[in-house]
Amino acid sequence: MIKLAQRIAKTMQIIHTYNGRQKIMSCESKEKEMSERHLLDRALRDSAVPVPNVRARLPQHWKEFVCGGGSAFCNILISYPLNKLIFRQMMHGVETQFAFTQLRKEGLSFLYRGMLPPLLQRSLSMSLMFGVYDECLQPMLEYKVNSYIAKSCAGLVAGCFEATLMPFERIQTLLIHPKYHNEFKNTADAATHIAKHYGIKEFYRGLVPILLRNGPSNAMFFIIRDEVQDRLPKQEKALYQGLQNFLAGASIGALLSTLYYPLNVIKIAMQCELGGPHRTLIYEFNYILRKRGSKFANFYHGALLNISRAFLSWGIINASYEVLRKFLYS
Repeated sequence: MIKLAQRIAKTMQIIHTYNGRQKIMSCESKEKEMSERHLLDRALRDSAVPVPNVRARLPQHWKEFVCGGGSAFCNILISYPLNKLIFRQMMHGVETQFAFTQLRKEGLSFLYRGMLPPLLQRSLSMSLMFGVYDECLQPMLEYKVNSYIAKSCAGLVAGCFEATLMPFERIQTLLIHPKYHNEFKNTADAATHIAKHYGIKEFYRGLVPILLRNGPSNAMFFIIRDEVQDRLPKQEKALYQGLQNFLAGASIGALLSTLYYPLNVIKIAMQCELGGPHRTLIYEFNYILRKRGSKFANFYHGALLNISRAFLSWGIINASYEVLRKFLYS
């Protein structure tokens, strides 16, 4: 009996020890499993592909459109007379003094004639340029598209959207041309006349050079602008910030405007016609080239004033855009 009792006690001790070890192993296993699961969850969170936060971005959409439109509005009010002087040089291939004399003889009553179409067109165009560009760019960057490819694609899309506002440029060209001074009273009169006698297609005369100008120049502007901003020193004072933004935008704008200046010459030559066949880009290029002595350099009549205009215009646009952006996003 004593031996049986001893065996039972020993068996119970072994069972108790085994159960204790099992509990310890079970706790360790649970702790290990929880630790591994925590590390796995954290790794998944860190490496997960970011999902666009649409709700967070929705309230910000309108701000880029407002900044772009407001900056263009400021620019047109200041630089319109200079634009008109350059237009005359493009149209007639004359020197600055001759074009200035023409405007002076016409008087102040005609100086701001035709300003409403570019004021509307440029404001809407810059609104689309900055707004559509941002709308296209952000989703591509969120999905890890190469930044240069994303900026190029966004710039091209924004340029195509800008081309929808081409009728404003078309009417402006007719109103500035002295041949139509007595034919059209104002913007509404010119638009009504074109729609009634020529149809919608006439509003888009010269579309090809505008598309070739808008898309590539937009892409280059945003790429160069971002590169310049990244490399320039950060300014703490508002005056220095404004001056730096003005000079950066002015330099880029002058460069691109000069590069695409021949396309503007061809576009204006196309749009000075009212009715008749729509000439191709190549035909118009060869026609202007022959008319100006078969010298490509003659495409650049008015280029120096154009550089001045672009320097002033894009400086105002870039500086006022940054001021509006700082105000709206603060």
